[in-house]
Amino acid sequence: MTKPTTTNTGTPVESDNESLTAGTQGPILLHDHYLIEKLAQFNRERVPERIVHAKGAGAYGELMVTNDVSRYTKAKLFQPGARTESLVRFSTVAGEQGSPDTWRDPRGFAVKFYTEDGNYDLVGNNTPVFFIKDPIKFPDFIRSQKRLPGNGLRDHNMQWDFWTLRPETAHQVTWLMGDRGIPKTYRHMNGYGSHTYQWINAAGERFWVKYHFKTDQGVDYLTQADADRIAGENADYHRKDLWDAIERGEFPSWTVHVQVMPVAEAEGYRFNPFDLTKVWSHKDYPLIEVGKWTLNRNPANYFVDIEQAAFEPSNVVPGIGFSPDKMLLGRVFAYADAHRYRIGTNYAQLPPNLPRAAEVNSYSKEGAMRYFYNDASVPVYAPNSFGGPHADPALAPDGGLWEFDPTMVRAGYVEHAEDGDFTQAGTLVREVLNDDQRDRLVSNIVGHVLGGVQEPVLSRVFEYWTNVDPDLGKRVEEGVRAGRDGAPTPPPSQG
Repeated sequence: MTKPTTTNTGTPVESDNESLTAGTQGPILLHDHYLIEKLAQFNRERVPERIVHAKGAGAYGELMVTNDVSRYTKAKLFQPGARTESLVRFSTVAGEQGSPDTWRDPRGFAVKFYTEDGNYDLVGNNTPVFFIKDPIKFPDFIRSQKRLPGNGLRDHNMQWDFWTLRPETAHQVTWLMGDRGIPKTYRHMNGYGSHTYQWINAAGERFWVKYHFKTDQGVDYLTQADADRIAGENADYHRKDLWDAIERGEFPSWTVHVQVMPVAEAEGYRFNPFDLTKVWSHKDYPLIEVGKWTLNRNPANYFVDIEQAAFEPSNVVPGIGFSPDKMLLGRVFAYADAHRYRIGTNYAQLPPNLPRAAEVNSYSKEGAMRYFYNDASVPVYAPNSFGGPHADPALAPDGGLWEFDPTMVRAGYVEHAEDGDFTQAGTLVREVLNDDQRDRLVSNIVGHVLGGVQEPVLSRVFEYWTNVDPDLGKRVEEGVRAGRDGAPTPPPSQG
């Protein structure tokens, strides 16, 4: 039996097809409640898109811990044999909702773990580093990757102007212009927590950690030509691939590892371990396997499960805390604030953000779209004498506890012996990439620069890459000069 159409409040609807009018030729009547409800709901059925990471896809999955890392953390989700439900959202960074999946861009890699101690959110990318090291530069960086205010167009000259004026970007830009700037699919890319986090074990010992999600499908990429072609054929190429793979039962998986640094070694390490533009040497701090993370369920509704999903690095659980990583500390505020603006004060009560097992005893109250509330007998203030919840330091997450100088200053990181902005980018080019990868890196950079970069920014581009590696800088300049002198040039990328 067909179910009857109703209004949002359950009242049966007389017609799905005709509005109520004053006679067959008369005006539509305002008291046609169902018509007004449909139009008003339609006008409001989109929340503002994310300012960053607007275009994305996601799925549900599970982390299964296969190794014993309890000597480093007491977090329950990382104990041997633990299984924890999770939600992931993959995304591009600069593109809008309708932008092609295959533009050259870093990819967001945000994971929410539904633990028995509350939600733990790990917000990262498909690269282990980022463009900047201080959150005060984040709005400037993002605006330089977006669109010009006058004509509304993406502008390579603006991008390179920012990059070359901030040499700390060199390491990430080298990753971006290389093969990993356009992953073949979301399934064929690694994920990284990128930031430095803190783990605390049951004895109270503290460690600095970095997360690595290594794809079991193998890292693979699209060439610029293939990416440009696919962008015109299927703008949702990566979203469709992820959905189809899970529907076929080909569940993508990643092996989760961490690097662990004893707290005492941080101060004397050869570069600042909290600088988001740096990686830790795997020789110094080898990968330690944690477990297997598998995606096995597509969202039931894209808007509800993925568009309303709110990931925020402020969500930590006992055994996990923050570090002096300035970008991480900036995001601890910024992400939660973005969700309050975008999807409302009570976003944590929406299905993808709702804790699965933790008991919520919060003094937060009211606000738009409030659904859950405390019993009327529970006081709305703390402290109180009437049995309301009270804070317990023994149970709370360890948060941002570490020793630091209390003097307030505005300063960059304390530079260690190998903290040059171009050092790790140069190592990546000379010691990690092979000849073919270096050739594609040069081609990608040249194609991007030929997409509209002008003097004086152009000269800084050549200097920028020469500082990364003299041979690379020479090849980039020769390629750009040849392209401007009339030699065949590749079409500009959309990154």
